Amino acid sequence: MIKAIKQFFDQRIAAEADKHVTDEHRLQVATAAMLIEMTRADFDVKSEEIESVAHAIQTTFGLSPGETKELMKLAEEEARQATDYFQFTALINTGFSREEKVKVIELMWQVAYADGRMDKYEDHLVRKIAGLLHVSHKDFIAAKHRARAAPTRA
Repeated sequence: MIKAIKQFFDQRIAAEADKHVTDEHRLQVATAAMLIEMTRADFDVKSEEIESVAHAIQTTFGLSPGETKELMKLAEEEARQATDYFQFTALINTGFSREEKVKVIELMWQVAYADGRMDKYEDHLVRKIAGLLHVSHKDFIAAKHRARAAPTRA
């Protein structure tokens, strides 16, 4: 799977193969995987949630629709094979600033609100990931309010 991720970024996004770019791509996959996990939190993946993930990935990372679709496929495979969230949160913790981690939490909230309702399992997952990313409660709540106030993408 790592080979497939590297090949995707080498062909589609990365013109250079330096370590910074590779790390950036791994962070994109980790972020996308966390958003995909959010769609599964309530055991009912809805099209609005998938559209919200695609929009979040495309706008956050400045990807084309094709690159976004490919990244989502890779992230979904990674999420399916993962036994826990550590492989994703560890990458995010070491590669993202505090503000970027808060943005990941805000994106998770946006996906949770995409279908117009908040499920207790969705709330639990965002809280868990916020803790693993060491996002303060203040930032966690502010991200939730921003996501709730944002217009829906569906």
